[in-house]
Amino acid sequence: MQPSDEQLGAALGAPERTPVHSTRLGGKEVGDQVQSWKVERAYNTDLPEAMRAFSGSASAQFEALLAGAGGRPAPRQYSAWADRATGDAVRPGQSVVHATGVNGRTLPAFRGTVRSRTAASGSDTVTVQALDGAERLRGPASLPRPYHGVMTGRRIASAPWCVDELLRQGGIHSCPPPRAPQADTDDTAPFTTLYASLHGGVNSTYGQPETVPWNGDYDWIREGAPFEMALMPRAAGLAASWMPRSRFVVPGKVFLLECWVNTALARGSKIEIKAVLDRSGGAYGYLSGVVDIAAGTFQIYSGTQGGAAWYFQWTISKLAALRGRWHLGFLCDTRSTGSGVLPTVTPLLTGPDGSHFVGTPGVYVEAAANQPRAELFRVDLVTDMAVECLQVTDRVWPDIPSYPRDEWEQKGRWTKGAVLDDEALPIYNMPKVSGSQWDVITELARVSMSTAEFDEQGVFHWRGPSRFTTVPAEPDLTVTTRRDIASLTVSEEIDACRNHCEQPYVDWGGVRNENVAAMDDTVIRRIGPAETVEVSYAVAEEEFDIGPLVVADDSVDNNGHRVRFGSLATGGTAVKGAVTVSCRREGPTYIARFTNTGTAPLWTVTKDGKPSVRIVSQKASADPKQRQVAWWNTTSQGYYGRQQYTAPASDWVQNSIDASALAQAMLSAGRYPVPVLGEVEVLHDPRIQLGDAVRVVDTAGARLDTLAWVVGMRTTYTAGSAPQQTLTLRGTSFNGVPRDVGLTPDAPLDPLYGTRRTYAQATAQYGTLAELLAGEGDYRTLLKARVTL
Repeated sequence: MQPSDEQLGAALGAPERTPVHSTRLGGKEVGDQVQSWKVERAYNTDLPEAMRAFSGSASAQFEALLAGAGGRPAPRQYSAWADRATGDAVRPGQSVVHATGVNGRTLPAFRGTVRSRTAASGSDTVTVQALDGAERLRGPASLPRPYHGVMTGRRIASAPWCVDELLRQGGIHSCPPPRAPQADTDDTAPFTTLYASLHGGVNSTYGQPETVPWNGDYDWIREGAPFEMALMPRAAGLAASWMPRSRFVVPGKVFLLECWVNTALARGSKIEIKAVLDRSGGAYGYLSGVVDIAAGTFQIYSGTQGGAAWYFQWTISKLAALRGRWHLGFLCDTRSTGSGVLPTVTPLLTGPDGSHFVGTPGVYVEAAANQPRAELFRVDLVTDMAVECLQVTDRVWPDIPSYPRDEWEQKGRWTKGAVLDDEALPIYNMPKVSGSQWDVITELARVSMSTAEFDEQGVFHWRGPSRFTTVPAEPDLTVTTRRDIASLTVSEEIDACRNHCEQPYVDWGGVRNENVAAMDDTVIRRIGPAETVEVSYAVAEEEFDIGPLVVADDSVDNNGHRVRFGSLATGGTAVKGAVTVSCRREGPTYIARFTNTGTAPLWTVTKDGKPSVRIVSQKASADPKQRQVAWWNTTSQGYYGRQQYTAPASDWVQNSIDASALAQAMLSAGRYPVPVLGEVEVLHDPRIQLGDAVRVVDTAGARLDTLAWVVGMRTTYTAGSAPQQTLTLRGTSFNGVPRDVGLTPDAPLDPLYGTRRTYAQATAQYGTLAELLAGEGDYRTLLKARVTL
């Protein structure tokens, strides 16, 4: 139910009601021009109609008939050819906000965008149709498909992670979004090189998981998460790592590493974020930030992996004293014109009370902290506490001292518009997707027995399969035939009974990743100073996404996924730390991008004068096995016969445990036919929402008193009358197991089958009427043949 106040509750319960509504088109109030309106909401699912409450997506639709104003008819003001000054208020894509209520009090009823407008010439009517937030998700769906889940046999994502990612593509966020998500086409603008929401998966929007933790080492939690869902270790020291989508160079620009944590949910006291740098000769440097909540310190290290390092330490007393949601990060200024750089670093923190801390910048002077030329190789995370929204941004700001707090906190850049549910349906190999983002969300809802919908305020809600299996102790609303219900139809159908449920799944056990034949470039490419070169390569649909090329040098033999930059077109000396290498995949094309940040031209050439770009894709070593799990109820089958339901085969269900849980959920929903209460016309109540539990009391007709879920509703209004609200309800439970007391059901086969005389048999046995009358006592005996044993 939508929250309301006492005044609206009293108005809804009053004997006399005066309906009111507000309709805004393009931010302009046009409620007084609305002749009629209609709002419809219902779940769309592949399940039998009477089971439809248990999964599917719901898109609310709004329709209004507008009249003209100021002496001008509506078609002249709002048709497709109307003057833009008035017509743009109802153009396709324009915002629509509708509220309705009684006695001057309203609640939100719809928020979306215009889909169509229809002007009837010669009349004073324009029909406007709109769709809710689902209209924002009509872009092409795309999900990152790394090979690491198949390679490790560990989960990399889940249904909520995929939904969250698809929502983000449509501009709907559940946590702080990537700072600079656009493709790297401007080499001076900020650019997000890694973004991992950690909303039910280690898979990342930008970048790829590299080290995937074992499934039993962590959980996904929502209670206490900084925003929506967090990675929660089961013991201190949980480690994971990602490769970025851009191997930016050091020395380079100012970059930022950050995450959100809940320090009140901790197995230890530390969290570390580390940028690992690929140097020449197989050596690696690093820059890392280590936060110790017990000590109240933030340390930033610069050094060599396995070698010397130096660090600065800042003490923040609140970090130890105030537990809760913290925004943690640090800036690294690596600008230099030399062959190396002694970075400048500073921590940034925002506490749960809104307090903000920026450390005094530390400038390394010790040789141990020097970072010679290198590229970003990997980002490591080691955490003892709940963590969410990890990201790395290159070129985030021109310098450290002027970095503003509003930029750090992304103030005004996003609004939370989505609520997820607990992690479910673990994914080891990301399926290929097609269609729009809303199409894929709908498919996921159907497969995972979940529901997806936008509420009246425009907030998206994803609810898992447990939503309709737990009946609340108290209903959200009670409607009775004595006052609220004008009409009620109760139906029960055999199609609602599914007592043998099968769930197919794909088994990736034993399947691993393997290299595809390497693709070698055929051209040596020159990259001038401050120039960018992009090269496209075709990849097959079944091939996984791959990361950016590793920059090779002559001291390490690398025949894999790599590129070498030479100082001469004939080979010359291998150059490290001068070219930023990034990548992206657009459908069947892998695009490698090389940006020369140095002052001399470079060439993509091996030391023996051949093209050095080598693309090595990944694919699955074999197809997964197709299996299925079944659950059934023999008691139900004894009364209703065997009623089978086989869920559509889907690549989203990837292990037997989840397949079994889905089959059980289907069986619980359908082992006995649950009554559907259709066309329940009630007094208009704007508080009612899809998924509410309603108590229905009928003292006039069916004599029932039951709880039911709201699975569909339609509200219509015509000027001069009261709004009419019609609900479709599904009972929360069935009316007990059949007893058939005093009944002896007839067998499905007529017992007289095969024992009846034909006309020819009767005439052959009785030649005259007298013989017939003497031989048979009545007509029924005449029809029944005598069986001689």
